Amino acid sequence: MFERIAELAIRRSRLVLIVAVVALALMSGLGAGAFDKLKGGGFDDPASASSRAAGVIDEKFGGEANLVLLVSSSDGRIDTPASGRIGRALVGDLKKEKELTNIVSYWETNSPDLRSEDGREAVVLARVKGDATQLQDNVKEILDAYTGTYQGTLTVQAGGGAAVGADLSGQVVDDLVLAEVIAVPLTLVLLLFVFGSVVAALLPLVIAVIAIMGSFALLFVLGNVTDVGDTATNLTTALGLGLGIDYALLMVSRFREQIAAGASVDDAVRRTVHTAGRTVAFSAATVAAALAALLVFPQYFLRSFGFAGVGVVVIAALSTLFVMPALLKVLGHRVNSGRLPWAKQARSATREPMWGRLARTVMRRPALTALPVLAVLLFAASPLLGITFGTPDERVLPEDAASRQVSQVLREKFASSEDSALQIAIDRSVDKAPLASYAGRLSELAGVVRVESSTGTYTSGEAAAAGPANSALGRPDAQRISVVSGLTPKSDAAQDLVERVRAVTPPPGVQPLVGGTDAVLVDAKDSIADRLPLAASLVVLTTFLLLFLFTGSVVQPLRALLLNLISLGATLGVMTWIFQDGNLSSPLGFTAQPMEVSMTVLMFCIAFGLSMDYEVFVTSRIKELHDHGADNETAVVNGLGHTGRIVSAAAFLLAVSFFAFGTAKISFMQMFGLGSGLAVLLDALAVRGVLVPAAMRLLGKTAWYAPGFLRRLHMRYGLSESGPEPVSAPGPVAVAPAHMEKSTRV
Repeated sequence: MFERIAELAIRRSRLVLIVAVVALALMSGLGAGAFDKLKGGGFDDPASASSRAAGVIDEKFGGEANLVLLVSSSDGRIDTPASGRIGRALVGDLKKEKELTNIVSYWETNSPDLRSEDGREAVVLARVKGDATQLQDNVKEILDAYTGTYQGTLTVQAGGGAAVGADLSGQVVDDLVLAEVIAVPLTLVLLLFVFGSVVAALLPLVIAVIAIMGSFALLFVLGNVTDVGDTATNLTTALGLGLGIDYALLMVSRFREQIAAGASVDDAVRRTVHTAGRTVAFSAATVAAALAALLVFPQYFLRSFGFAGVGVVVIAALSTLFVMPALLKVLGHRVNSGRLPWAKQARSATREPMWGRLARTVMRRPALTALPVLAVLLFAASPLLGITFGTPDERVLPEDAASRQVSQVLREKFASSEDSALQIAIDRSVDKAPLASYAGRLSELAGVVRVESSTGTYTSGEAAAAGPANSALGRPDAQRISVVSGLTPKSDAAQDLVERVRAVTPPPGVQPLVGGTDAVLVDAKDSIADRLPLAASLVVLTTFLLLFLFTGSVVQPLRALLLNLISLGATLGVMTWIFQDGNLSSPLGFTAQPMEVSMTVLMFCIAFGLSMDYEVFVTSRIKELHDHGADNETAVVNGLGHTGRIVSAAAFLLAVSFFAFGTAKISFMQMFGLGSGLAVLLDALAVRGVLVPAAMRLLGKTAWYAPGFLRRLHMRYGLSESGPEPVSAPGPVAVAPAHMEKSTRV
């Protein structure tokens, strides 16, 4: 396969580039519409009890309230005649909006729970119609029309799930633009430093642009056939830029190495595709396998990252394998054009002596050098012992976001949170007596302020007279019960209340569905926990299989998995210390809260895949030298001598792409960017630089062990060796004549 790719690039280079330009133009046209197809939310399981409860309430009762309008008066009191008159006029105007339904206000109900304790604010609850895409447009229209000053007297601010979603969607775009403004110029500067040549430095950016625009086009297509989260664009940008640069960096470095050794342009292209191209293909397979595990989760927030991640990896790999060789063929020796002054001496060597010396030092005293690194990584992982999980709410937004400010007022000034009440849906008719008894028992639970049903309002088991609002909670074929508590939303106590509500014996023959914000959190955690073993198993098995096919050893995959888990544990531990425990919250500008469960899973899968990316980079060269007859220590030392500089440069470049998202105003995107960047650097420096040579030294010959039947399986279905003769390259750590080097094809 790789021979055919190389020959295509050599013989039809200009045709390949023309096709690439046309494809890029088409993908850019499609990708421009991606943002209109993406949706907010997606953190809940559609099959969970809370989601099914929401479905019943949507169908039978017009939906749960998802918009909270916080109304304050310029005269300081909400109960004055003037404020009351204008407040009722506001409610009247809202009821004329076709996008709104189920409007409940303080001025119509006189409920003290809809007025702040100091009497300065009141709330209007409403349901904004529309699916996830329509909802964003409808919310924007309502907010534009009603937030701000109303009739010169009332000040209206918007909160609730719909307003939070609107603020999140707008902030995602702003954060993405800022991250690109930071990452792209800084990346170009680093590429110039790494390559020392303007032309060579620009080549990886070509692949990155193709990967990003191709992925945006993919998101546009996917957005037309399934739900895709809007935050997938952030992953697309960071991963596309990073992987495109990683893969192109490997290809360009190998090509320049061959040119420097005296190879013709055609032979250099062949050798580059046979060696670096093979590494890119296997690297992309391991990263894609890790990200594909996200598809087992039912939340479309995670599934969309799986779609986007696999897409950007595949596009980055294909463009590297086909477009990059064609570019190298056309450029030839001009790949070194625009050489910068400081690079004249540095670029003459094809290997970085520092990495070879580091590997040799580690392998002389593997335990002495590896144990301190292991100790630091395990200490960094220790905060995981106290990790807790949550789902996003308004606190992930900056403090000046309007929807967050409204939620803060509701928590501090209102006796109970109406918009976070548990909603119980019963999709069948129920007699009044057993329904009343059930509602009464619910009201006796600790932490419950009151329970509202069609039979009345209940407090501590006692019923009050049914009001006009109660009748709206009953239908001939359905019932809705609202359980209002004074507990902090998403707290441990609030989650415990969900379980206690679900444990209350319902009327005979009735299966109530418990929904609401806290129930969504409980169900999301349970859903992810249920599928996490399957996702982890798929990642481990596919990674093991790919690395076995790559190395022919069963020990190398196990070694890689163990070391990667240690470095990822350290990364997640540091993120827990920062974002859950609140360290660095002031300089980073976020509010400490439990680790966002979906983003934690996502970060783990991405970091795991990228760790395997560098595993393949390093192991490919070590195996190449080992297969040529070098002993284990020499193969590791010289393998790192060849690849250390490439891996470290690729890691720093990829980390820049991720760290740029540390400037985001959404806290879970900050965590994603900083965590992914840290994981890449830890893997490239601590794992590849120290732990891999130490492990290889301790394992010795067993590092390449495989049972006889697996060796035969690998010989038959793994990799076969063939390819053109390489040209020898100068360097301080040659282990075998260059003519003994082999290239590979699948």
